[in-house]
Amino acid sequence: MPAYLKKPCPMPIRTAVAACVVVCGPAALGPSKALAQSCSPGQAFAGPVGYAAGSFPSGIALGDLNRDGTLDMVVANSFSNDVTIRLGLGDGTFGPSSRRDVGEQPQAVALGDIDNDGRLDIVVPNARTDDASVLPGNGDGTFGLERRVAVGDQPRDVVLGDLDRDGDLDMIVPNQDLDVVSVMLNTGGLFAAPVTYTAGDRPWRLALGDVNRDGSLDLVVANVLSDDVSVLMGNGDGTLAPQVRYAAGDVPQSVAVGDLNGDGEPDIVVANEVTDDVSVLINRGGGTFDPQVRYAAGNGPFDVALADLDGDRVLDMAVPNLLGNSVSVLTGVGDGTFAPRDQYGGGSGPGGVGLGDLDGDNDPDIVVFNATGNAASVLLNLCGPFCPADLDGDGELTIFDFLEFQNLFDTEDPRADFDGDGALTIFDFLAFQNAFDGGCP
Repeated sequence: MPAYLKKPCPMPIRTAVAACVVVCGPAALGPSKALAQSCSPGQAFAGPVGYAAGSFPSGIALGDLNRDGTLDMVVANSFSNDVTIRLGLGDGTFGPSSRRDVGEQPQAVALGDIDNDGRLDIVVPNARTDDASVLPGNGDGTFGLERRVAVGDQPRDVVLGDLDRDGDLDMIVPNQDLDVVSVMLNTGGLFAAPVTYTAGDRPWRLALGDVNRDGSLDLVVANVLSDDVSVLMGNGDGTLAPQVRYAAGDVPQSVAVGDLNGDGEPDIVVANEVTDDVSVLINRGGGTFDPQVRYAAGNGPFDVALADLDGDRVLDMAVPNLLGNSVSVLTGVGDGTFAPRDQYGGGSGPGGVGLGDLDGDNDPDIVVFNATGNAASVLLNLCGPFCPADLDGDGELTIFDFLEFQNLFDTEDPRADFDGDGALTIFDFLAFQNAFDGGCP
């Protein structure tokens, strides 16, 4: 198997699920009854339930920290210089919090298995100390001694991904005052010195995806003062090609990557704070993008995440609106366009979003950090339960679903991307097997 396919489990996604694919025993190929979804516009999510965090949260991530099959929550707190950790109970609720100190002014949080020991680690960029804190996971929801990694001036975000296809997760941060991004390659669980690449004016948030489908991860950067996004193609050896920039809205705060129109090409969505909207840039092939199309969000959209929120195997958007105390959900139509937004309460100052199944019903729930509420809020998805492995849509799980998955994979259909990393690899087979073995709720 090529080295770049040997991804460490779990595969991290910054504001989404970072749970490891669990390979169960041999699948029972007899029928398992699937339940139909029920989802009404504007009624897809329950009202927010809040959980206390530290002072002025600035980042949030979900992942299975104690390896019990349930998603847990980590919140970065920029004024108290720490992270809040809460273990999920599997029913959509979370247990008591614990706190760990990090550097000064932590700005974001990412989860990934840095040292390939099968345990999720925490990575936090610290704006005032110009470094990143790494907390090695013990696999039980606790963490070892913090160590610091030099990452350049004023890091504002962090993403983890295998840029050089050696099976280790590398680190990328934006350095806002220098108008660059820094890449720190992973060398056996430690990180090399930063290598910088030019971005736009005040790079702020990052996303990874294989936008030109060459098997290497590429980088997309939201630049808040130049009102655009930078696309830097990965060369597969840990280096990045020079940026190509595309216009976005006014003060783009965040960016996400996913296939919005089912053509197998990852597209870009951007949250624009001042224009109260999101930009959609459709991939025209080869990692080049059409001009933006904008869709209204709420007041002060500050982040954006993509997932199939309503069970139709089309990506939808979740957008926290910092000034509107709300979360906008824009339902994907399947052709790269979106229905008008639905609005839900998001707590006080929702500024970042994570998506993942918190209650075991196979539909993604929403979590946001509340910057002005010193909390995180959970919005449970009422659309499900979903049965993602029922690919032939007959209401049962049988061998014919395996055959349909094989067909989707062979034809490079994006619906076969079961691990959600934007590429089709052996890990999608494992993720589908896991979904099948899990049955339907």
